Amino acid sequence: MLLAAGLLVPALAATRGPAGAESAGATEREVERAEVRRRPVRSHEPLDRAARSAPDVGDAVTPTAAASDGDLAALVAFLAAGGTPGTAAADAGPAAPDAPGPEVNRPPPRPDRAAPPAAPDAAPPTVSEGSAAVHRDDFPDPFVVQANGSWWAFSTQVGITAVPTLRSDDLVHWEWVGDALQGTPAWAEWGHHWAPSVLQRGSTFVMYYTTRHRATGLQCISRAVSVLPQGPYVDRTDGPLICQTRRGGSIDPSPFVDADGRAYLLWKSEGTLQGEPTRLWVQRLAADGQGLVGTRTELLHRALDWEFPIIEGPTMALVGGRYHLLYSGNRWESADYAVGHAVCDTVLGPCRRTSALPVLATRHGAAGPGGQELLAMPDGRLAMVHHAWDPSAVGYPHGARMLHVATVRVEGDHLAVGGPWGRRSSSGLLDLDG
Repeated sequence: MLLAAGLLVPALAATRGPAGAESAGATEREVERAEVRRRPVRSHEPLDRAARSAPDVGDAVTPTAAASDGDLAALVAFLAAGGTPGTAAADAGPAAPDAPGPEVNRPPPRPDRAAPPAAPDAAPPTVSEGSAAVHRDDFPDPFVVQANGSWWAFSTQVGITAVPTLRSDDLVHWEWVGDALQGTPAWAEWGHHWAPSVLQRGSTFVMYYTTRHRATGLQCISRAVSVLPQGPYVDRTDGPLICQTRRGGSIDPSPFVDADGRAYLLWKSEGTLQGEPTRLWVQRLAADGQGLVGTRTELLHRALDWEFPIIEGPTMALVGGRYHLLYSGNRWESADYAVGHAVCDTVLGPCRRTSALPVLATRHGAAGPGGQELLAMPDGRLAMVHHAWDPSAVGYPHGARMLHVATVRVEGDHLAVGGPWGRRSSSGLLDLDG
């Protein structure tokens, strides 16, 4: 999450993307659901429910079995039609509006992003000399928020810890806090909590996170609330906040607050075996952050070779009047995972990529960087948190997605990721070049 601010950056020439760089901004209208009943107001919930949208479950849903041999055969056919791994399929174009109905389309089979528990006799994760990781245990898909005088970091589930939580005074030195999420709602299946993020609205902290929808087996987005930034967060919902069942599910929520104080939620739809690509979306949040209002809009969809087979993990910042969008692409379990960049005319798009290449890819001491979030510092600078494997141990069970904090420099439409946050050069100035 990044609060929009009048950040001061050098007035340097903008770098424009290559000709033909994709632009997306198609609006997906809300489908009218006469059969969806509004939830009853509970005594422990705020009473301004009229300002919120009904939970988005992507129309009626039906139970669906786990990925079958038929799914795998469909995936093989899809890859044959759209290209081989490492080569992007033909651009699918902007998303069409979802049609009403109970259809559930499954995403292609992929590894569960929740980190497995470490074996009792397992050695600590391998850390190469020169690694810039600031937390050297597994901490995937990190999100950081500043509140109550501290920085608080949250990550995808690791072992039996649903939402691992850390605290820091300087973004460099971190201490363990515990599990921020208290329990799982009845509609969700425990054990598949991904990519949490936190937004403060008044005296309440709202956590958005991905969890498994028990009825469909899809990953969907829910929300939980707390009076403290570190939790405990309690989810009393009786259905997902967002679950695009026809698009394979919804994951990776990331809040953004615009210059006018309005909050928005960005996320990713998973894509399907039928050829629907992964897409990045945005929709305005209700004033209390606990519901959605208006219509959702597509920002980008998978299109470039290096992104294949997915894009995910959107995060947005407003710098110098430009909306900068970062996202991850390729496979998170590989060294090919990387971070892409686009600029958008408004928070609702349209957006265009600024390069055919990622702005952050595998480099010394950090392989497969991704799961990034942008941070606006009190002094106007930008930072970025992300995870990365140690180059000597990519993938589970021997590797760990460790926490990194990097500097970010913005020059017009161009964004560059620099060296580790907090490192200073011999001149005493912050090293931006890595």
